Amino acid sequence: MPVFTYRVELDHPVEDVFRWHTRPGAFQRLSPPWEDVRIRHQDEGLEVGNRVVLGLRKGVAELKWEVKHTAFEANRLFVDEQVTGPFSRWRHEHRFHDLGSGRSAVEDVVDWEAPLGSLGRTFSGSFIEASLRRLFAFRERRLVNDLALHRRYGGPRLTVAVTGATGLVGSALTAFLRTGGHRVIPISRGRGEGESDWIRWDPAKGILDGSELEGVDAVVHLAGESIAGVRWTGAKKRAIRESRVEGTELISRVLADLNRPPATFISGSAVGFYGDRGDELLTEDAPAGKGFLADVCRAWEKATHAARAVGIRTLFLRTGVVLSPEGGMLNTVQLPFRLGLGGRLGSGRQYVPWIDLDDEVGLILHLLRTRELRGAVNATAPNPVPNAAFTTVLGRVLSRPTLLPAPALAIRAALGEMGDQLLLSGQRAVPERAQGTGYDFLFPDLEESLRHQLGRPGG
Repeated sequence: MPVFTYRVELDHPVEDVFRWHTRPGAFQRLSPPWEDVRIRHQDEGLEVGNRVVLGLRKGVAELKWEVKHTAFEANRLFVDEQVTGPFSRWRHEHRFHDLGSGRSAVEDVVDWEAPLGSLGRTFSGSFIEASLRRLFAFRERRLVNDLALHRRYGGPRLTVAVTGATGLVGSALTAFLRTGGHRVIPISRGRGEGESDWIRWDPAKGILDGSELEGVDAVVHLAGESIAGVRWTGAKKRAIRESRVEGTELISRVLADLNRPPATFISGSAVGFYGDRGDELLTEDAPAGKGFLADVCRAWEKATHAARAVGIRTLFLRTGVVLSPEGGMLNTVQLPFRLGLGGRLGSGRQYVPWIDLDDEVGLILHLLRTRELRGAVNATAPNPVPNAAFTTVLGRVLSRPTLLPAPALAIRAALGEMGDQLLLSGQRAVPERAQGTGYDFLFPDLEESLRHQLGRPGG
């Protein structure tokens, strides 16, 4: 039977590395973002007999994959084996080695058998081997980065309440903080799968129980109506504005009335605050621009007034285009690009203020720990690029041509104001405050970020 082995050495004690793997969120952090994998059930912990049930989506179909933990030795080993799923056999040993002097190694040994036995090995064996190499190269990069961030921003474990915890950024942040040993409490309309505690809210009805927030260290507010995907009707624009402004006002008022309020309130915002500014370099000191999104962002940030008035350290996270195939712009454009139908949008001169998803969550941890920071922070990579350059790099990463531009006239005709402001406008926003307070970007280069997120190593 084929056996695949992958080894990575780490500048961290074996106890720290093993503990990271045992915490909630580790599986999500190690799952490749280019695969549509849903956790349908997960027992807490890695003890023998515990199970993980996954849903692997391919188009409209979903395949169930259930694995069971069959061996566990603290700081040395845990093993999971397939119960049902896509392989005839799957046994994955996670081995941990103490190398001394505070260093360790993780060795993954996968004993697998393709479906249909020798016939499956003949026709799919090389593909499976290549997929495993791609997967474990991604896991290595993310593990190294996460461990380094948690070491750098060490200190007392935090209790962080998060709105939008099931969204693209919120779910990644939740998993990332939990693997660092922090407690995350989702603020949501209902209890999520596997959540032991949560705080109920309904911003449209003004419902949020402040007693549940007494004594938390921080609140990260990421919830809001999606701005992409459909034309902006009058009703849609009202929903976009109200979900952000009313929700933020509610949280802000509740926090201001607490006996033990959080030390930090991070409230979502966006680089849309600056409007369409051409190639003007935009730091956090740049004034607000014009247009619907700029007006929304200005009101969104103003809605934190009650929290700021009582001295809660409040930050506005002006996020750009977050890169991950799990959602957002990259999820939308990757299919046409893979089909060779990609191209620049409009003139291609508008800037894309992108940021890797791993830097987005790393930057939020930086904000949680950096006490001198207040006010606006651009959550963008240091090197924004014009849309034409973004298109060229994405085509190169996917090994596809980018010869089919989308004319501005066609975008405006199809998508109206949404297309004009999201696709044809841009901001050359740079993270002056993040870098000025010492945040070191994991992915300052666009191509490196896209290769990491899409599992396309090389160059």
